[in-house]
Amino acid sequence: MNSYRQVDEQTLHQLQEILGPHNVSTDEEKRLTYSKDEEGDLEILRLPDVVVFPEHTEHVSHTLRLANAQRIPVTARGAGTGLSGGAVPLFGGIVIAMEKMNQILELDLENLTITVEPGVVTDEIQKAAAAHGLLYGGDPCSSDASFIGGNVAENAGGNKVIKYGSTGAHVMGLEVVLADGSITTFGGKHVKDVTGFDFVHLMVGSEGVLGIITKIILRLLPLPKHIVDLLVPFSTVREAIAFVPKMIMEAKLMPVSIEFMDNASLQLTQRFLNTKLPFDSAGAHLVIELEGSDKETLADDYERLGKLCMDHGALEVFIADNRNTRLKIWKARKAIAEAISAFYPHYCMEDVVVPTSKIPALMDRVDEISRKYSLPTINFGHAGDGNMHVTFLNAETDSPRWETQIKEALHELYQCAIDLGGTLSGEHGIGMKRKPYLSMALDPVQIRLIRNVKKAFDPNWILNPGKIVDKEAEGSV
Repeated sequence: MNSYRQVDEQTLHQLQEILGPHNVSTDEEKRLTYSKDEEGDLEILRLPDVVVFPEHTEHVSHTLRLANAQRIPVTARGAGTGLSGGAVPLFGGIVIAMEKMNQILELDLENLTITVEPGVVTDEIQKAAAAHGLLYGGDPCSSDASFIGGNVAENAGGNKVIKYGSTGAHVMGLEVVLADGSITTFGGKHVKDVTGFDFVHLMVGSEGVLGIITKIILRLLPLPKHIVDLLVPFSTVREAIAFVPKMIMEAKLMPVSIEFMDNASLQLTQRFLNTKLPFDSAGAHLVIELEGSDKETLADDYERLGKLCMDHGALEVFIADNRNTRLKIWKARKAIAEAISAFYPHYCMEDVVVPTSKIPALMDRVDEISRKYSLPTINFGHAGDGNMHVTFLNAETDSPRWETQIKEALHELYQCAIDLGGTLSGEHGIGMKRKPYLSMALDPVQIRLIRNVKKAFDPNWILNPGKIVDKEAEGSV
């Protein structure tokens, strides 16, 4: 498959003419920075030949036109917070780093939209919307660092999916540069559109293999007036997890978030942040967020929910109804991934997803896999939508058994998720990491369709090659 050309001196000179010398780098240290993402497997690393920093859409267009003509692979890169090796330039070539395309172009109060470039940090979009009494509902745990372009490319989920949906639920329009350098626009500010195919949501989650996104139109919503978080400890993981589907059915409420942390994840993040949460010896904690426009109605809701928690075995219910206490809880939850990378030289963070009612069965099976392979796990995630971050840990810097163990453990974990009616990934994507396992989740017909769509958008296969599918038929795991 690797018939790609490398970037030679002549191509490098052409790139400098297109983007300006200050936006083209072959510095080895800089190339190393753009050779990996935050996936814990240190072997998922490839040096690009060159990194370029476009400042506008035409820079991207001309770069792709050159690369396509010369059959040079191109990988789009956001903030590098991905967890699947999706932004790793597997075949070298050109990395297009989007950090200079970082402008909020328009906040349209009449149509409740915000138009942004892909290099805008997600938090900045949330802050800009909030300043006008509006809400951008996308809230991945990496929102303080991740770029919106990466969120769209991976269809990032996060904490508010139960009520607001994943990133794709908020994307109304996209400007996209295709592999041949042509520029097109999908969707727009209109709410309905059945004119042709839904290319907007084909692009969302496509991991940069179909085109490079250069502008994004996002839907905004009214900002809720009141928010309350409940921190609810349980004696065991099973009690906490088993309560999640019961909560929604019995309380007849739609929380914004239902997040789960087992004891190991809580202990690690407390150590990392040098902080403490109540009942930190409990087997597991749930973080439940509610919001509303009427303070009294919201109080009635969380009191009713609190009673339901206690009836189902909660050790206590802690109410966080002010900004400081809410931030303390969410800081602990959002820091888990960073804490893992800080303390473990090798780890494997997964994001399998199952129907919510099957989470208890999934966690029982995770415990069996952990014992079978002597691999400690930290388990946390988005319990309200069945998306669990099962993380296998290895504290040893040199562990020859790790590679074999983790492959076997992953195969069993993925098979378990599929058997329970779920799939390999809820939000992190396939990338390089899960590509060998794709045939476990998708039949040959679907894989052929994916390959054919890729070929239609990118006939020369230059865009992020080696991700999701290859040209050739993939073998079984």
